[in-house]
Amino acid sequence: MEETLSIQQQTKDLIDRLKSTTSVNGLGNSGNEYVVIVQIFLYKFLNDKFIYSAKKEMPELVENGKDIYESLKAMSDDEFEELCDLLEDTVILKREHLIPFVSQRRNDENFAKIMDSTMEGIAAENSDVFFIVNEDNSRVPIIKPISDLISGGPTKKNSFCKSLIDDISTFSFETVFDAGYDFFSTIFEYLLKDYNSNGGGTYAEYYTPHSVANIMARLLVEDGKDYRSMKIYDPAAGTGTLLIALAHAIGERKCSVYTQDISEKSSTMMMLNLILNGMAESLTHVIKGNTMTHPFHKDDNGKLKQFDFVVSNPPFKLDFSDYQNTLKTADPFKRFFAGVPNIPNKKKESMEIYLCFFQHVIASIKDAGRGAIVVPTGFLTAQSGIPLKIRQYLVDNKFLKGVVSMPSNIFANTGTNVSVVFMDKAGVDKPVFIDASKLGEENKEGKNKKTVLKDDDVEHIVSTFHEAKAVDEFSVLPSIDEIKSKNYSFSAGQYFEVKIEHIDITEEEFNQKIKEYTETLDSLFAEGKDLENSIKSALGSLKYE
Repeated sequence: MEETLSIQQQTKDLIDRLKSTTSVNGLGNSGNEYVVIVQIFLYKFLNDKFIYSAKKEMPELVENGKDIYESLKAMSDDEFEELCDLLEDTVILKREHLIPFVSQRRNDENFAKIMDSTMEGIAAENSDVFFIVNEDNSRVPIIKPISDLISGGPTKKNSFCKSLIDDISTFSFETVFDAGYDFFSTIFEYLLKDYNSNGGGTYAEYYTPHSVANIMARLLVEDGKDYRSMKIYDPAAGTGTLLIALAHAIGERKCSVYTQDISEKSSTMMMLNLILNGMAESLTHVIKGNTMTHPFHKDDNGKLKQFDFVVSNPPFKLDFSDYQNTLKTADPFKRFFAGVPNIPNKKKESMEIYLCFFQHVIASIKDAGRGAIVVPTGFLTAQSGIPLKIRQYLVDNKFLKGVVSMPSNIFANTGTNVSVVFMDKAGVDKPVFIDASKLGEENKEGKNKKTVLKDDDVEHIVSTFHEAKAVDEFSVLPSIDEIKSKNYSFSAGQYFEVKIEHIDITEEEFNQKIKEYTETLDSLFAEGKDLENSIKSALGSLKYE
């Protein structure tokens, strides 16, 4: 545990060093900063994972204190190739691509070109997975030369690349690979922290807190069930926090991940997240594109692909006026049974796009499959329109598994109160409604207030939901008829029993209380009269000058 915490701190220090290096070379807060940091971090991870796997497969490479890199260097080309053939679930690197071998050449006058050729070589060796697919099936590589991302001559580019290779040469991830998700989810969140703000552009990633992601995953996945070959999907995947948490709950080797997101930056981060968590086989399912107009994942017959689990934290509001009419009139997948939101007259960016994503999620869940989606809490009680039609559809078809209303400020960069709606197409007679709005602790993150759910809070939510318990002022299990009678409200608070406490007292006690109340009022009235006289006196002393 102590060693893991030490590596965790060293990893955070590494990320900070990389950000410092990009900043002093003019990339701070630029569009290329995250490209360099993500790519170099990935290079470091792939190097250490290769060495870790090589040691496990051939312990003799380090026996009697031998240095692993010297052992690899001494191998013939055929021997090295045989080693690579033995390594499973590991990205293969050539010997000349390994960090120490590259670092040995750090003083060469063309070191920037050496670094660039290293990146290109890794991409070429793994060209079948290291790319993002666009909705038109074109490909964008995620590993590419980096020296051209900064301006300046060969000396500056060499210095930049030299700093980067020095940054990643100080420690190894080898001791934490077995920790997997528990280690890298925390590191990934730290890596992302400067790239997830509403100042990040039109499609800025609104990062889903790990507590919310873990709650969603644990409420969808049945404890103790042995899942096999599950297909899981997020149509607005961002950097993948929800999907990775869900994959961890199911078992990373027991599921395949499918994603789509309109942001190339988020899709690149999504791929890194998959690699860090040992799910590189799903990289070819990461799609950059507009899920609403061009949903990529389809069956062989052209119909919308359906999945065992679907999760999403979609954008709540977004200007999609350019294709609103297309969604209304020409959606070949017939997703929008409840309708497509109208375009606001004055603020097009306030169009409620999440309502389209919600309907897409429903259409993407297979029979007996499950899903969960984050929504603004106002969705739960809207009295008419598309929100009401969606709620009616879920209840009337018995697809509603439950709802959890989260505390305010659970997302640091948006003040919108959120809830999570859970669905189960196997059928549910009594959904579980939970009001978790009073849980958590309030923290400050910069200028923003954020509510953080404690481990006990998470366990309380999870156990209550799975055990389908009614808890005073926290959870309720309304019947289908009860929900219909309240205009299909999904708000737990509307179903809580109103309790009026009665205390029996004697006539003598009653008269004593009335006397005390009367004396208190007399005292207040007297104070009020004194204050009235003081104000009048003060006004009388005022003179015109």
